[in-house]
Formats: sequence, structure tokens, C-alpha cells
Amino acid sequence: MDSSLKGIAVVIMGVSGAGKSTIGEMLSKVINCSFLDADDYHPLSNKEKMRKGIPLSDEDRIPWLETLRDALQESLAYKKIVILGCSALQKQYRNILRSADPNYELGRCASEVKFVLLDAKAEVLAARLENRAAEGKHFMPAKLLQSQLDLLQIDESEGIFKVDATLNPQTIVSTIYTWIFSSKVAQDSKNL
Repeated sequence: MDSSLKGIAVVIMGVSGAGKSTIGEMLSKVINCSFLDADDYHPLSNKEKMRKGIPLSDEDRIPWLETLRDALQESLAYKKIVILGCSALQKQYRNILRSADPNYELGRCASEVKFVLLDAKAEVLAARLENRAAEGKHFMPAKLLQSQLDLLQIDESEGIFKVDATLNPQTIVSTIYTWIFSSKVAQDSKNL
């Protein structure tokens, strides 16, 4: 493994149904690093709200994001690579995660926390969520998808790497892996 990339966090982001957990777990196995699933960090109250079809508010999300930030911070402090699967739908949410980097400056996008957006059309995501719900595999109902799509804000200046979430999972993982280990990302990490 390239030692210049020790101490980075890669957030696999997107709305529910994009494949964050699947891709994050696969990528962490390829890199041989930890994978954190943000859903595991939701308090029961958040899960219950979502199960009932109630969108989360910022009051629900901010403490959850701060907990995730603290988990990333611990990995970065030990110079580890960590993958996080997290919706991270808005820039303010991503800034909370970026602040896991002790050198992060508020308002800047440069950070040891990098973001990959798994991008897919709403109908593809809805079909995935309906399949998951039918299998009893997730607490997030398909009817909350639109609220997440409405929240999703991507600012081109953030340098978020976008990947087509409808590609074969192995292709997605390979694409992200190549991006992580490209000299550009390594150079960005060194220049922070």
C-alpha cells in the first residue's frame, strides 16, 4: 500500500439506495482498511423516525454527523485509511466530516477526508429501495427518497468524485480505488 495515503478517510456518499454500504465494504476489503457504515451510528430515535417515514431534521443529523466525525478523527490520528458509507447530502454536513482532519480550515474543501458520490437516477434508486424493503433489509422506506434527493447539494468546487452507481459493483470499486491511489489524490493529501 502507498504510504503517502496513510491517514485519509474516503466517504462513499449519496442518497439511500445508491450502494454506499455495498461499495464501501467491498472497497475496504480491497484496500484492507476499516469500513464504517453511518447507519450503524444512528441513534434509535433517528431510525424510528425514518421507519415511520419522517425525514430527519438537522437537529437529528448534526449529533450523528459529529459522532461520525469523531470516528474518522480517531482513524486519521493513527494515520489509518478508513472508508465511511454516509449520505453526506449537503455541504454543511460534509464540512462536519471534513473537520475530522486536524488541519481542516472551515470554509475550505481541502481535507484528508475525500468524498465519492454514487450517482444514479431516482427511478433506479426507488427500485433498489423497494427491493430492500421487500426483503426486510433496511429501515429507510422508499417514500423518503425524494426528501433525500431534495437535500442533495453538490458544489463543483468541492472536488467530489462522481461515479455512476448503476455500473457493476466491481467496476465501481476499481474506479474508486484507482482514483484514491492516483498521484493527484496523493498529491492533494500531501499539500493540505
